[in-house]
Amino acid sequence: MTLVVVPVRYPLSNHSKATLTEAIRVAKERGAELTVFHVDLYQNSHGVTRTALKRAVEAEFGRVPRARYVVRRGFLVEEAILEEAAAEEADIVVIGSKQAGRWRRMLRKFLDDPDVESFLREKLDCTVITVRAD
Repeated sequence: MTLVVVPVRYPLSNHSKATLTEAIRVAKERGAELTVFHVDLYQNSHGVTRTALKRAVEAEFGRVPRARYVVRRGFLVEEAILEEAAAEEADIVVIGSKQAGRWRRMLRKFLDDPDVESFLREKLDCTVITVRAD
């Protein structure tokens, strides 16, 4: 079965809501499972739980079929997302344009021309969808 992974902020920002909207649409269209993923940073932890994340998403979107909610603690959001997507063998990762910008800045430290989507495709062997929030 196809798996879509969508990283989000908690509480849900407008950008996270736009990204979730697209991820839910893609998952529904492809009959896929959906992993809603949040990274609770060690350095400024808010003690986010799976239950709180699920409640926030369902308050905004209603019950999401075939969805699972994951909260991981980490130091770097981008690294945690890569690890989660790789561990779950995601077929599709839906990220917001703000997240893509952060990845681009991180990759500039290592590469001359950081193309985030190409980097993720190479590392994860999956489709990457970038969502712009208006």
